[in-house]
Amino acid sequence: MQRVVDPGIRDWDFPRGIASVALMVAYAQECGVPPARMLAGSGLAEATLHDPDAQIDAHTELAVIRNLVATLGERPALGVEIGLRYRITTFGIFGFACVSSPTLSEAITFALRYLDLSFTFCLPVAEWSDGEFVAHVHDESVPPDVRRFLVERDVTAMNRVMSDLIGRQLPLVRAEFNFADPGYADRIAEVTVVRPRFGRPHNLFAIDPEILDQPLPQANEHTWAMCLAQCRDLVDRRRARTGIAAEVRKLLVPGDADGFAAPAGIDTVARDLNMSTRTLRRHLDAAGTSYRALLDEVRRALAEEMLTATPLSVSDVAIRLGYAESSTFIYAFKRWTGATPAAYRRGRIARR
Repeated sequence: MQRVVDPGIRDWDFPRGIASVALMVAYAQECGVPPARMLAGSGLAEATLHDPDAQIDAHTELAVIRNLVATLGERPALGVEIGLRYRITTFGIFGFACVSSPTLSEAITFALRYLDLSFTFCLPVAEWSDGEFVAHVHDESVPPDVRRFLVERDVTAMNRVMSDLIGRQLPLVRAEFNFADPGYADRIAEVTVVRPRFGRPHNLFAIDPEILDQPLPQANEHTWAMCLAQCRDLVDRRRARTGIAAEVRKLLVPGDADGFAAPAGIDTVARDLNMSTRTLRRHLDAAGTSYRALLDEVRRALAEEMLTATPLSVSDVAIRLGYAESSTFIYAFKRWTGATPAAYRRGRIARR
């Protein structure tokens, strides 16, 4: 019986953490390349590399990758050497969810569903069949100037992480690449175990399916459930800050002279986006959020700004945020922050 699992994302252009960039910058520094050269044109400061909560877009990482390839691209198997540095711990809570999964099959299915918590540019599609498990690694949308590097990096990283999961080197039964033999097939073979084949129609690697259903050494049902919940929350937060949610948020932020007009209603926002209100609600639902959630987020930010930076009364703040009654605003603000508007303002003043 054949089963195919597609990734939960359609392309590589998704927000990601800073760990992958930090890893590549550290490698380059070991090779004598200063961080400033690696970060040139990316808009990143070196200090950001040490911020575990930093989030960047994919094009920022791509700028660093291009600097790496331009500087060290003549080194044989550069993508392989970088890929080997990605370990299960590189991926934070996403990695812990994988390592605590019951089986490798469960870990792969989870990883595909939440692939936007990874750092990949090449998109894997998993195919289970009676005698073989094949991961097709798609690179069609990857920019040509860094395509081979990223295929090598991402395939090696996938292999390394799965090896971490099973506690030993992952034995492949096939490894194929759509580019010509680069001259360092032996180095790639050290990773794939089998001799890779080049000039093939697609990038792929295949695993004996018997490995997939063997219990993982660190499987833990409680930890897995906890990590799954945290990963869902993290993905929801990231997705809410991109795409349609980001467009709606921009339209909700007032644009009058003093910056504190009431946010637009959903019908107005839908009209500004050239769609019906029903369509907008459907798009936001698919993005894991809602007009109400985004409105609360904008209202909270504006309320905190007005209470901190202006002498407006609580009643005036409520009116400017579109509330008919102050009591409704006070209730909402306490739900957001745990404090009443008056208590929040006193606390901010006391900290100055």
